[in-house]
Amino acid sequence: MKYGIVIFPSKALQDKANSFRKRYDPHYALIPPHITLKSTFEVNDTDIKEIAEQLHQTAQRFSPFQIKVTKFSSFQPVNNVIYMKVTPEPEIVDLQEAVTSIVGNSTSEYAFVPHITVGQNLSNDEHSDVFGSLRLQAVNHEETVDRFHLLYQLENGSWTVYETFRLGKE
Repeated sequence: MKYGIVIFPSKALQDKANSFRKRYDPHYALIPPHITLKSTFEVNDTDIKEIAEQLHQTAQRFSPFQIKVTKFSSFQPVNNVIYMKVTPEPEIVDLQEAVTSIVGNSTSEYAFVPHITVGQNLSNDEHSDVFGSLRLQAVNHEETVDRFHLLYQLENGSWTVYETFRLGKE
């Protein structure tokens, strides 16, 4: 089964991201706006229980932390993805590294860039037009992250929560 590990931001930030995702992200209906800590990986039902326990232990080692969303950016020329940039503060980078070390069977082809995707699979012209207008908009949003989620993919391609992990000692 396919799994992933993400942070879901507040409803306010999800609403802002969704205002663009509706038009520019074909995955809009499959998963809410999120910050990916560990992209898709496959494990069996037995191993996921052990991974979930390790994620729970990892969550207890981290305190809730602030994230700052500062602007719209793009991964072009690598690919035509437009995103809301999350400042890579040490807390989120350390959490991502800890989570990734638990699921060590797969490596990402990209370096970790904390972000919330608002557009993807755009043509070059569409990317240029959309990003040209979005990059002029300021995004000054801060919020506290106090949990992350282990998701699994359903047969229809959508993602749902397998387990939620609260940061800090319980």
